[in-house]
Amino acid sequence: MSDSRKPAEEYVVVRHRPGHRIRRTAILLIFTLVAAIAGYAGGLAQSGFRLSNVAASNDTLQEELDTLRSDFRETRQKLVNLERGKVIDQQALGSARKTIAELENRIASLKSDLTFYKNIMAPSETSKGLQVDSLALARDYEPGSWDFKLVLTQVGNNKSYISGVVAVNVIGLRDEQKEVIALRDLSKDIEDLGVKFRFRFFQNVEGTLVLPDNFQPLEVQVVAQADGRKSSQAERTFDWDDLTEK
Repeated sequence: MSDSRKPAEEYVVVRHRPGHRIRRTAILLIFTLVAAIAGYAGGLAQSGFRLSNVAASNDTLQEELDTLRSDFRETRQKLVNLERGKVIDQQALGSARKTIAELENRIASLKSDLTFYKNIMAPSETSKGLQVDSLALARDYEPGSWDFKLVLTQVGNNKSYISGVVAVNVIGLRDEQKEVIALRDLSKDIEDLGVKFRFRFFQNVEGTLVLPDNFQPLEVQVVAQADGRKSSQAERTFDWDDLTEK
């Protein structure tokens, strides 16, 4: 007869330790917390190093910026000084050029006057006595109006006065016809057909003439007549275009 009994079950006896699991969990939590604190402290240390580097870099950059600003101010001031100096130099140069031009004009005028007086005091053999020296015209502000200046000279013997009259006529065209107009009829400054003169060296005849409408001037004829023991005549014709080409 077979044995039909079941084998006996094995049991393991485990010692019951109340609070062991709680202590283990607490230890794990403590290690985790310590690791976290250590990591955080290391991070703070590294962050502090980085922050100190950033602060140092910021101070260096600030110093460089201050230096650049100072250099910029100095450079800008130098530029302003150079610009002012350039303006002053330009003004001085312009003033010098103006002075030189004035002096050159003055020298030319003095040379002209010197030549004028030399011709009067030491003339050539062919130019002595009464002379029609020059005639100048300058446009006036009114249309058809001209300022004139006629110069008569006595060349050579200037010890005594010479006197007489000078007639001036403007020759031109009006309506395609030749016309001769006396200076008296063109200028309020001239009252007679012959302008009286009396001088030893030279005399100017000056005034303003106004051309009539539709009159085209071509020439100006000047005839000077001396009377008395120095009786002589001087005549000269001036081209209008030559007188007014300036």
